[in-house]
Amino acid sequence: MQDIQTTDFLPHLAFDIVIFGFSGEELKILLLEYHNTGWFALPGGFVGKEEDLDLAVMKGLRERTGLQDIHLEQFYTFGSMERFRPDIMRSILEANGTNPEDVPWLLERFVSVGYYSLIDYTEVQPTPDKLSDSLEWYTITELPELLFDHEKIVQKALSILRTNLDSLLVGVNMLPVKFTIKELQNIHEAILGKPLNRSSFQRRMLASGKLVRHEKHYTGGSHKAPYLYSFVRK
Repeated sequence: MQDIQTTDFLPHLAFDIVIFGFSGEELKILLLEYHNTGWFALPGGFVGKEEDLDLAVMKGLRERTGLQDIHLEQFYTFGSMERFRPDIMRSILEANGTNPEDVPWLLERFVSVGYYSLIDYTEVQPTPDKLSDSLEWYTITELPELLFDHEKIVQKALSILRTNLDSLLVGVNMLPVKFTIKELQNIHEAILGKPLNRSSFQRRMLASGKLVRHEKHYTGGSHKAPYLYSFVRK
């Protein structure tokens, strides 16, 4: 967690990150739970006065996940008045043993730049910040109530992900390097939140020019072995 006692941050500017991961069956995001409050929120942070915005967000993402060279997209800026809740921020600080009067800048209004990241669920080592008891995966369809406007941030990120799904999945590590069409369909269904017709999905994917076919995937079972595929790398 950034040192909140310092004043070396740009005033009134924050960032929030929607970190998506695919468990093989469900789409999940990482949420933190603030210390001694039972309140949930997206991981985020602040930008140093001598720091690039993207680098500040990448550093925050690395500290929360333990991963390097991670996919990251800036998608929207959030500045509604519902973000301005100094009473909640005061309670969070007090629950952490911090006197709010020592960090008055945290009680002011913030505009937040939203980012999302698509990462390998199995490789993440969730690490909470100093104000939080936990940072854990939550299924996108069963999220706890979120503070401020974080529910709107999640829904906006999900909407953009769904709109650009086919292009975004290419080049990010949410699937194994080699995968079956069924695994590719599973992640599409998890993100879109609805079932897809298997035959039409397979035809569309094979005709897209985005897949390379490899050897068959034998598991020792009696069923027909499916081919493995990977994305065409540009």
